[in-house]
This record gives sequence, structure tokens and C-alpha cells, in this order.
Amino acid sequence: MKALCWYGKSDVRVETVPDPEILNPRDAIIKVTSTAICGSDLHLYDHYIPTMEKGDILGHEFMGEVVELGAEVKNLHIGDRVVIPFTIACGNCYFCQHQLWSLCDNSNPNAKIAETAYGQSPSGLFGYSHMLGGYAGGQAEYVRVPFADVGPMRVPVGLNDEQVLFLTDIFPTGYMAAENCNIQPGDTVAVWGCGPVAQFAIKSAYLLGAERVIAIDHVPERLQMAREQGKAETINFDDVHVLETLKDMTGGRGPDACIEAVGLEAHGASVDAIVDRVKAATLLATDRPHALREAIMACRKGGTVSIPGVYGGMLDKVPFGAAFGKGLTFKMGQTHVHRYLHPLLERIQKGEIDPSFVITHRMKLDEAPHGYAIFKNKQDNCIKIVLKP
Repeated sequence: MKALCWYGKSDVRVETVPDPEILNPRDAIIKVTSTAICGSDLHLYDHYIPTMEKGDILGHEFMGEVVELGAEVKNLHIGDRVVIPFTIACGNCYFCQHQLWSLCDNSNPNAKIAETAYGQSPSGLFGYSHMLGGYAGGQAEYVRVPFADVGPMRVPVGLNDEQVLFLTDIFPTGYMAAENCNIQPGDTVAVWGCGPVAQFAIKSAYLLGAERVIAIDHVPERLQMAREQGKAETINFDDVHVLETLKDMTGGRGPDACIEAVGLEAHGASVDAIVDRVKAATLLATDRPHALREAIMACRKGGTVSIPGVYGGMLDKVPFGAAFGKGLTFKMGQTHVHRYLHPLLERIQKGEIDPSFVITHRMKLDEAPHGYAIFKNKQDNCIKIVLKP
């Protein structure tokens, strides 16, 4: 089969690799019909996430058709159309039983590596380093899905791939980020970043009752999408001072909640952002937390900072004194995708949201290296790419 493979920084290639096989009676083999390039894939592309190996198959947002089942998978049938959560979960451990699916105890066979970095291991992830399981990803023609009796959700008749594909990651991720804000009627929510996850966080904040959403970025097409599709007020951080502008827009109080949807490769023109870039380039820092610093400083006293943006290591110069002094609540982590599949599918079926609004590019799998390049460099008004194997 064909698959997109990682070979180093900015080096991904479509290659012919062996077809996946059933390895465990709870496995399924999926013929991929749609897959997508995610912003967190760029952290692999830019080589910020360790333990990648040459030839690793990328991709954690994918769906398709069941073509083979292990003997213990009774909930699926050959031919079913399914979406696959990017977090891999066993369904039986303490964390799965408590709906904390992305913290599964049993799905990361390389847990020791993650424990060295993080103290404890989260769940395994598709196509996202050996530290998180070494699982082959879904930017491929076929993929093996472990614990297929727990994760995949059948797609109802009448919904096309593009309406449900993002249930695999970015729609639940944006929704959980908004849910973590404990939004109350009348609240103002500020969102750092206007990439795909942020676009869903904006939509979700309104779905959960926010009165105002203010979105912060500097990429014109992303800001335009936030305004036109998300009905957000926008701030271009190239044009104004973000903290002062947010104070002005909120009567001096600050946003009730701040969603940091940027993560470890934050951009900015301020002194701290420049220092972050220099330190990361010289291996003196692992992450660039400029957006997180701003979110902490901007949030009103007693507010919440929600962090769906991916971080991978140690953070430098985080204003924790400000967080303590203002009594902020922090909520973060990989998305518990399984928890949100059916509730968000219902919102799609009711017409409350059509997740396909975020798609700007559709490509063949063979075009994936070009897709990564334009997504990374924000060329051709690229916001979200769907690949068709």
C-alpha cells in the first residue's frame, strides 16, 4: 500500500510499504477513505516531538471502511463506515472507565519512554512517535486499528466523509477546550490562534453559551474565517498590543476564559517570542510558549485558561506568579475523543454545525508532501487539508 512516511525535519515521502495485518483479536483493518493533515502533525514535521524513526507512517485524523476484523470485535461488520478516535483506548482500565480516554493505561506499549519524560504515560496515539506507542498512522491506504471493539464509531447513512471526518480529533478537541472553560451566560472567551482547532473552539464556545468570542492571530485568511464562519471579533497581533486591546474590549476586566490553541510553536514579534525562537533554534528550550504567557496575563481574576495547544517539554519564563495571584484555573490535555463522538455527531445531524466549513484544500495522498509544505508555510490560503488515498 501507499503511505506517507517521516524521514526527518521537513522530509515526508509517499512510499510503498507492507499492508497492515491483524495482530490482536481486538484489531480491525480500515481502508482509509479520508484523512487530514493536523496542526499537531507539524510538530512532527518540524521535529519538535522526539522518538520519531525514519519510515514512520504519519496521520491521526482518518476514517474509512472496515475490511477485516479480529475474532473478538463484535460491534463492527465488514463494510461499515467508521470514524476513528486519534487517542487509542482499551475501554477497561481505570481511566477509560472514568471517561478519561486519552489517559488509558493499556494502549501505549512504550509507556516507559513516556514515563521518563512525563512521569506517567498517556494513551497511545496513531502516527505520533514511539514515545506514544509507535503506531502506524492513517495518512495511508490502510491502517490497523487496535481496540476496535471500543474506539471506532459507525457513520450513519446520509452523512458524507467531510461532515464527520473531524470527529476523529479537531472538532472534539475544540469542543473540549471550550467545555473546559466552564462557560457561563454572558461570558467573553478569548482564543489564541485561528487554526483548525481554534475555529472549532470558537464555534463550540458559542454552542456552549458564550456571549462574545475574541480570536487572536495574524494570518489574514484565518482571521477572516473566524469572523465569517465563527462570528468572532478578531485581533491581529501584528497591528495592536494584544493585552492592552483585550483590556479595552472587556472594560478592563479581561476575558472570562482564555483558550490557548497554538501550542509549542507560537509566533510573535515581542521580545519573549523572539527569545523563544532563538532558544529553540539553539536547543536551549523545547517549546515556545509565547501565546500561553499572553493567555495567563490576559485572563481575568478567577478565570480559566484552557490549553488544547500541544506542548512537548519544559516551558521557560511562564508567569506562574500571575496565575497564582489571579487565582486562575488551568485545564488541558489530549482530547478524550471517545466521550464526544456521539454527542457531537448529534449536533451535526441536527444541523447545528457542519464541520466541513474548515476545509480549504482537497488533495490526493500522493500530494501530501506538497500539502505539508503549504500548510506549514501558510501558503495558498491553506487552513485545512483533506487527503484522499
